[in-house]
Amino acid sequence: MRHFGHLADDVRTRLFLEQPRTFTAQSEPAVLATALGGTLYSPATRPALAADIRKQAARGVVSMVLCLEDAIADHEVDAGERNLVGQITDLVNDFTDCAQDHPLLFIRVRTAEQILDLAERLGPAVGLLSGFVLPKFTAEGGGAYLAALAAAEAATGRRLFAMPVLESPELAHLETRREQLFGIAELLAAHRDRVLAVRLGVTDLCSAYGLRRSPDLTAYDVALVAAAIGDVVNVLGRADGTGYTVTGPVWEYFPVQERMFKPQLRRTPFAESAGTARASGEEVRRRIIEHDLDGLIREVELDRTNGLLGKTCIHPSHVPAVHALSVVTHEEYCDARDILRQEQGGGGVLRSAYTNKMNEARPHRAWAERVLLRAEVFGVAREDVSFAELLSACLCG
Repeated sequence: MRHFGHLADDVRTRLFLEQPRTFTAQSEPAVLATALGGTLYSPATRPALAADIRKQAARGVVSMVLCLEDAIADHEVDAGERNLVGQITDLVNDFTDCAQDHPLLFIRVRTAEQILDLAERLGPAVGLLSGFVLPKFTAEGGGAYLAALAAAEAATGRRLFAMPVLESPELAHLETRREQLFGIAELLAAHRDRVLAVRLGVTDLCSAYGLRRSPDLTAYDVALVAAAIGDVVNVLGRADGTGYTVTGPVWEYFPVQERMFKPQLRRTPFAESAGTARASGEEVRRRIIEHDLDGLIREVELDRTNGLLGKTCIHPSHVPAVHALSVVTHEEYCDARDILRQEQGGGGVLRSAYTNKMNEARPHRAWAERVLLRAEVFGVAREDVSFAELLSACLCG
């Protein structure tokens, strides 16, 4: 697998100073957690699920969740399980090198018991699976999921990752949040090697208060949700070796609709890319507006600022924006390399290569290390390549 591997070689050469590197489902967990990118969710009941996975892989999707929980009705669970097992089994015939040719696949279960049951029913096809998404994860109920995952690993001989979803009312409510977070941290620490990333269920957190953000606002504009996100990162996203990758919340909107506020990206630098991108700046602007991506783009930027990486996606049009925003800019790359060189030389402060900021070696080291890991997975843009041109290539290339 390789981010932007679906683009032509000459397009990647034009866009990237450092090309994204290849990785496989057997790569180091830190690499895989960074590489998740825009994780596309799909109901497990889809009749053409296998074809959907092939199609999305060809379009640059590198991680998918096949959902047996909230995405389907209660009465559809049995049928969803049968469909999922059959469709994944069909994929084995298509992917001769299952470590490289398909997205990282995860199953979102409803109960802990489903984990071992599905792993056994998949038989050899379990080799296409990277792990399970664990819903409504709490300090009290999470242990059963992790024990089931360990049992599935033992039964199949496969490495299977967990991605717990923090979305319960106990996390939403202030009086129980602290106890929950520290309990979850203790539970996950006992299974650290199995935890790939922690996911946030912001829709469920909002539901605890009867809230829903509009397409003109981000999760960070909802004060109750922003507080919960901050607390999750505080406890579970630390850069001291105890933390995990925390992924960004779902962006719920994809149809065109009337906005209350003027979209912030209606006036953008897209026109600057018109001469070099495959589509004109006007065409890219049209696609941004058509797919309601302006709010998504703003939220992804705020995700990164608040310590989150990657995002839950419910529509394929969201994935290119998440991936384009994950590419390391030339300025970030220069700063990160300079910081680590300075830190190895004993620390201190230096002016950035762009002469617009101070780079302090020791306080900025963890940031720099994360940037270089992201650069390995998503690549480094050339100095004159903007996000606009990266997104243009993804949308139109």
